[in-house]
Amino acid sequence: MPSHSSQQSAARSHDHDHGDHHGHDHGHGHEHRGGVRGVLASVFRPHSHDAADSVDSALESSGRGLRALTVSLVALLVTGVLQVLVAVASGSIALLADSFHNGADALSALPLGAAFLLGRRPANRRYTYGYGRAEDLAGVFVVVLIAVSALFAGWEAIRRLLNPAPVEHLGWVALAGLIGFAGNELVAVYRIRVGRSIGSAALVADGLHARTDGLTSLAVVLGAAGVALGFPLADPLVGLLITVLILLVLKGAARDVFARLMDAVDPHLVEQAEGALASTDGVRGVSGLRLRWMGHQLHADATVDVDPALSLDQAHTVAHRAEVDLTTALPKISSVVIHAHPEQRSATGHRS
Repeated sequence: MPSHSSQQSAARSHDHDHGDHHGHDHGHGHEHRGGVRGVLASVFRPHSHDAADSVDSALESSGRGLRALTVSLVALLVTGVLQVLVAVASGSIALLADSFHNGADALSALPLGAAFLLGRRPANRRYTYGYGRAEDLAGVFVVVLIAVSALFAGWEAIRRLLNPAPVEHLGWVALAGLIGFAGNELVAVYRIRVGRSIGSAALVADGLHARTDGLTSLAVVLGAAGVALGFPLADPLVGLLITVLILLVLKGAARDVFARLMDAVDPHLVEQAEGALASTDGVRGVSGLRLRWMGHQLHADATVDVDPALSLDQAHTVAHRAEVDLTTALPKISSVVIHAHPEQRSATGHRS
């Protein structure tokens, strides 16, 4: 029978790292606000569930993210072309410039798409965790674009408030705004849904960026309606209101993206992981657990206490069971390291 110290050292060496697992659905246990306030919060600051709703491999998740970006980029380009056609038909230079601005914002999908592609590269001796962090960095870029959108909307609103100018081609302006709002909001819903499903904070942020462009277009529609009803200041005032809403979107997106960069995880995920490990046959306690996101992939490192009388092979078996239970409870985990640690006992024989 190996000594206590040698058995502890050997048991600790049995770590596991597997990249392709299957799992089952699980609940979240979060409370959501009801009423009008809850609806507004879900639109402008949607709650981010760290636990993804779908069960698929890291490679499949990247593929879904790339498809979402490709489809939505085509949709935004079609939206931009329609807006340009309306602008040309109306002869409005201002409307044409705004259409090109919205089209340029749609290209924010390109760096995020590049990050998804980069994240599929395997880990190496320099980047031992792989390249998933590129996705989170792309999320920072998206947050900056949302901030720029807020500044642009606020500047335009203040400029029109200080220097009122007649709004021409009201019907064409409203039509272009409706097209822009509908196209961007559809893309926003699609990107946010896929982003939540695969666990990508950056893709959710890019969906929120599309929503800010849609809000800007909505401001055009509401402003044109106000002018048509005889309220010329409606245009800049609605612009200021939309700026405030974009700032709310910015706050939610920045919170989620920067939390990822700081390796923050939903505490509910930690509770789920601890519960799964503690319920594993042969595990007497969980003395350490760390979770971190790398892009849309979750990594886990855990230390479980086992009976010190177990042999090396038996400790290995317990660690493997713990790994299986953990990846079943949290299917978005792409790699797991389990340390089997002999349970410490006090001189009186009680567990410590």
